[in-house]
Amino acid sequence: MSDKFENVTIIKKANVYFDGKVTSRTVFFADGTRKTLGFMMPGEYEFSTGASEVMEILNGEMDVLLPNQKDWQVFKIDQSFEVPANSSFKLKLKVAVDYCCSYGKA
Repeated sequence: MSDKFENVTIIKKANVYFDGKVTSRTVFFADGTRKTLGFMMPGEYEFSTGASEVMEILNGEMDVLLPNQKDWQVFKIDQSFEVPANSSFKLKLKVAVDYCCSYGKA
């Protein structure tokens, strides 16, 4: 995946979750696709999806429990995982994580 984006529109206001422990900024591309660039502090989180998502780990690592799975998986720098639309997934972070999330159509 590319390490930079060109010709984008960025929403200045942050998306803030879990009392500020998770934040992101939304990036829109000319073709209408959307990504968020975010940062998560150590903790445990559960997210629900409307659209499908691909989460790329830019720095740090996290334990992930994907939908319909029993076993947690570890994802580290330069790895990614996919979450189907209309589902939820859990995260456990022991360290801060920098991430990029790419969204499919809702």
